[in-house]
Amino acid sequence: MSSRRLLLLVLVVLAGTAGVTGSAAAPSAAAAATQVQPFSVAPPSRADGATVARIVAPSFARARLDVPRHGRRVGTATAWSGQPQILLVLDAATRDGVEWVKLLLAERPNGSAGWVPRDNVTLGTTRYWVEVGLRSRTVTVSRGGRRVLRTRAVIGAPATPTPLGLAAIYERNRQPDPRAFLGPWALSLTSLSNVLESYGGGPGRVAIHGRAGESFADPLGSARSHGCIRVDNGPVSWMARTLPPGTPVRVSRG
Repeated sequence: MSSRRLLLLVLVVLAGTAGVTGSAAAPSAAAAATQVQPFSVAPPSRADGATVARIVAPSFARARLDVPRHGRRVGTATAWSGQPQILLVLDAATRDGVEWVKLLLAERPNGSAGWVPRDNVTLGTTRYWVEVGLRSRTVTVSRGGRRVLRTRAVIGAPATPTPLGLAAIYERNRQPDPRAFLGPWALSLTSLSNVLESYGGGPGRVAIHGRAGESFADPLGSARSHGCIRVDNGPVSWMARTLPPGTPVRVSRG
């Protein structure tokens, strides 16, 4: 074999080897597009708001992803007024190829959470965050980390305190008589009283509501409620129009 033909043969072999090596090291764009990305959501925060989930199919909410039989049922409607049930999303995960979201439930004990399949909810977002300070006796609303409302409030009495911790708006209920005890609106929360099992015909659910009738006798900045947070009718009406269900509400000692 001449040296010219030998050189050509070596070049052909080297070219074939380079093609194989290149395809293994650099997958095609189509192959990269089929790779499954981890399912995740950002945790609720004052700066960024939160993800919320509307329940579109009755679900069994697992207390733990790895214990399928331990949990509770979650329906598509709220317990009191039958509104669409929209809950705060705390976390998300993928297990055995199924996507799940962890929801803050409107059940006792406060802070109860459960995992439901991603396919059983419709996800949305809110940029709002509500902070209730028990020492300052104020309600502060932020949007995207910036304060948009701050108002004085009546909080729970020492014997019937407002529960601490993270909650969320559960229902927005317009009151039939705005001059009655609750004022024009009651924004029920996912949290419930740790002391009372029932009041007002409900299960002891805490709410942010207005002031009228007898409740107006308790001045803003006092601690005289059964655990609810009372604010003036202007601020509560603004919150009812502005804050969607699932908006985080954190009650702190501050």
